[in-house]
Amino acid sequence: MTRAVRLGPRSLLTLALVSAVGVVAFGWPFLAPPTSQVGTHTQDAPWLFAGLLVLLVAVVAAAIAESGLGPKAVAMLGVLAATGAALRPIGAGTAGIEPMFFLMVLSGRVLGPGFGFVLGNVTMFASALLTGGVGPWMPFQMLAMGWFTMGAGLLPGPERTRGRTEARLLAAYGFLAAFAYGTAMNMAGWPFMGALASNIAFDPHAGVPANLARFVTYCLATSLGWDLGRALVTVVLTLTLGPALLRALRRATRRAAFEAQVTFEAPQR
Repeated sequence: MTRAVRLGPRSLLTLALVSAVGVVAFGWPFLAPPTSQVGTHTQDAPWLFAGLLVLLVAVVAAAIAESGLGPKAVAMLGVLAATGAALRPIGAGTAGIEPMFFLMVLSGRVLGPGFGFVLGNVTMFASALLTGGVGPWMPFQMLAMGWFTMGAGLLPGPERTRGRTEARLLAAYGFLAAFAYGTAMNMAGWPFMGALASNIAFDPHAGVPANLARFVTYCLATSLGWDLGRALVTVVLTLTLGPALLRALRRATRRAAFEAQVTFEAPQR
């Protein structure tokens, strides 16, 4: 199966680096001392966004150097990102109805983890501009969606598993990953609740078990319904539209021949 971005050593290194930066960005408030004056992500988010853009360029540059990523792959990236961004407003603000997630699952599966990570980031960035959802949370949404899409590309059996079996595999992944995405986004904002909800807010003076219990309660109380809606919509769309869309994406990938080497032969006389 042809993939738009083949994960070579440099691609793996840059993906590992950007993921490490993301983990630190999500988790650093837990390492801050209790006396710190941390309030929101308004100060660190612009720096994270700038660093994320640099690292995304590094991922693409590594892919170009290692697999010959060309204009056809970039064009497909733009088409899929625009489609995902257009799908997001359909259910915005309605019980987690977000059809863009199923497209990200299928795209990551067909086009690979490297392409998937870049696609997830670009799609979330484009959708934020389209819906006016630009704020301190945006770089965290980009990272979480990048991981979400990349995970689909890391699922086993891309050459052997087809049809309904593959659709069920992707549906199961989409269901679990939808909750993981919501949990990651909760983690980005939960440490900064302060006294808004003292019984479930992050307590810098409490231990890890106590804060973990508070976080689980926070997720159950605030986002469970939204995450469940997102997960169910992803499952339904993947099972019903997934097989046909997978075939279409694979056909487009073969015709584009992203990694095909162009050769020139002398005319025969």
